[in-house]
Parts: sequence; C-alpha cells; structure tokens
Amino acid sequence: MTSNNQQQAAALTEAQTNEWLRQQFQKANLHLAEQGIVMDNVAVNESRYVAPYVAVWKINALNRKSYWVISGEVPVDFLEVSAAADARESLRAFSLRWQMKAQQLIDAGVQDQTATGYIQLLVNSAHSLYDLFESEKLWGSAV
Repeated sequence: MTSNNQQQAAALTEAQTNEWLRQQFQKANLHLAEQGIVMDNVAVNESRYVAPYVAVWKINALNRKSYWVISGEVPVDFLEVSAAADARESLRAFSLRWQMKAQQLIDAGVQDQTATGYIQLLVNSAHSLYDLFESEKLWGSAV
C-alpha cells in the first residue's frame, strides 16, 4: 500500500469506513450476481479490509460453494475458496491471477488504449496486493 493510501486510511472516520465497507460489499455482491452466484451469507470473521483500499469477503453462496471476493481500488473479482486458505492467501492468489491475465493480454498483442489501461491496472493492483500479502505489520501473527 502506498503512503498516500496509508494517509487516507488513517484519515477515515468510523462512519466513513462503515460507508466504504457498505459500498464495497454492494460491489462484491453485484459482481457475484452478474456471474449468476447468489450470496447466502458472509463469513465476517474470515473477511478482511484495509479501508479505503481493498476489501476481501468470504462469501457463502446459495449453490453451497464459498468464494473470496475482492473489491475496492482494485478490479472486483472472485475465486473459489479452495484457491486460498484465508484472506491473506487470497491476496496472493488474486495477485498471481491478475499478473497472468495481464501477461496473456500482452502476449495476445492487445494494444488499444482501453486494453493498455486495463493491463496497467491489473499489473499495479497485483503488485499492491502482493505488498499487502507480504506485510507482517498488517497481518501480525493472526490471519
């Protein structure tokens, strides 16, 4: 996380953080719904967030599957829970996924401005997520 994001996070009030979380949850739920996945409940104790940068939700769906869903200043995306043991590991999984996706787009020779911007977003988000994954200060001994 950049120092600018750290300053933003420190400056948020509890009400602003709660509003940000509500918005991120809505984004995550909408994204799943667009993929045909209907949420049953959220495993709150296993979900994590760093406001106003990223939120990782463990969502249990009506299809009896569980998913890690990420939202915030990163692309909204999801993985089956089998891809990562916990929220911290899901950051690494999303990071790897986005790096691979960006490389596939580069290898395909995509060069229009929109695609180039998306590739850069994926790369930047992947690096930021990996930095968060590696941050012992953020995670401490509890995951």
